[in-house]
Order: sequence, then structure tokens, then C-alpha cells
Amino acid sequence: MHVTEKGQVTIPLPIRKALGITPVSEVEFSLEGDRAYLSKKRDVDAAAERLDAYRGVATASLSTDDILALTRS
Repeated sequence: MHVTEKGQVTIPLPIRKALGITPVSEVEFSLEGDRAYLSKKRDVDAAAERLDAYRGVATASLSTDDILALTRS
């Protein structure tokens, strides 16, 4: 298999079909010793993923009632 100057390779069709990889799929690479493994990234709801990134990051010391009062003002 040939690696381009940009570090790109073509995933053979039988492997793409077996893993369900389409042109919009996300893939992951992992290393174990001197071997690299390719896997299809599991589908995650993008909105849920973004919300999870913000979970627990609020630093304000306001109570829920205080926040609701601010939003209603």
C-alpha cells in the first residue's frame, strides 16, 4: 500500500464494507507495539457530546432560584 506525501492511504473496499465506513465516517487509530489499528468511531449524538463537554464547568455560586430570577428579569 502506498502512502502519499500527505500521509494518506486508501482503505481497501472490503475493509470499508466490513467496518461500515462511508465517506462521512469518523475513524480512530490506536497503537499496540509496532502495530497500528483502525476502527470506525462509534456514532455519538453530536449535541449530546457538546453538552457533555460543558457538564460541571459552571463556577458561579448562584442557586437555581437565583439563576431563574436572573433569567426572568
